[in-house]
Amino acid sequence: MRVKRKLDRSIIKLEQREGVLQVVGGNSWYSYFRDPYHLMLTIPWIGFAAIVALLNILLNTVFAFLYLLDSNAIGGMNNIGFLESFFFSVQTLASIGYGVMHPDTLYANLLVTLESIASLMLFAVITGIAFARFAKSSARVMFSRVATIHQYNGIPTLMFRTANERRNNILEAKLSVYLMIDEISAEGHMMRRLHELKLVRNQSPVFLLSWTVMHIIDESSPLFGMETATMERLHAQILVSLTGIDETIEGTLHARHMYASRNLIFDRRFVDVIHMGNDGHRYLDYRHFHETTPIT
Repeated sequence: MRVKRKLDRSIIKLEQREGVLQVVGGNSWYSYFRDPYHLMLTIPWIGFAAIVALLNILLNTVFAFLYLLDSNAIGGMNNIGFLESFFFSVQTLASIGYGVMHPDTLYANLLVTLESIASLMLFAVITGIAFARFAKSSARVMFSRVATIHQYNGIPTLMFRTANERRNNILEAKLSVYLMIDEISAEGHMMRRLHELKLVRNQSPVFLLSWTVMHIIDESSPLFGMETATMERLHAQILVSLTGIDETIEGTLHARHMYASRNLIFDRRFVDVIHMGNDGHRYLDYRHFHETTPIT
């Protein structure tokens, strides 16, 4: 029975969702139960607070029972029961010390010493994890819902748009785009392969508002000659990865997006989001960021 459960954990299910091949349960906080550090970093804040509270209650409960092993361990009150021992432990663990209850025997003082060491370690770990959660950079980068393929300067070109929603500078921004397809070798072996799509411009010293990404589909392109039916048969996906330095926090940020074959539309172009106002200034209208129009 143990062998069967071990084998079940070794099997990862891949599922096609909206044309995108995804790992079932992947990158979810509940998939990290065997990895406590990642669990504490990925679980929602309410779950993090609940775990901290439960650990605190559990630790105080353990020490409360230990204090009860010596009926004279705690002084300052006539009757010492579980609740008194528990709250004495709470005061000791949190370094509160109201001065009413106090350790009264050598055994109690040894327990207080042990609990103070446990409290230092516990609060150090919790503080470190809480800081890591706050300090973890999160990219607010938006990608267009679809990617287009149409003639640009007489050459078929793949295009999609990305925008920085925070309106601050992303320094040394770099984009990498890959085509993921199923390939079958001459020997009949199937393998999921990644092919890099070379971009007209894959770097930007400053990424502030919007960026139209372009890949020319010439004879050297992995997309050359591919049609929608071929892409669907090969379970084609386009993986986009963006990295850069957030100028505000001076930390590295990452963003990624996936385009399934159904998200690739032909012979349409994106609606222009930049227009000139009556005051002579340029304006960027994000209301049309995802919209496309037929090629005329």
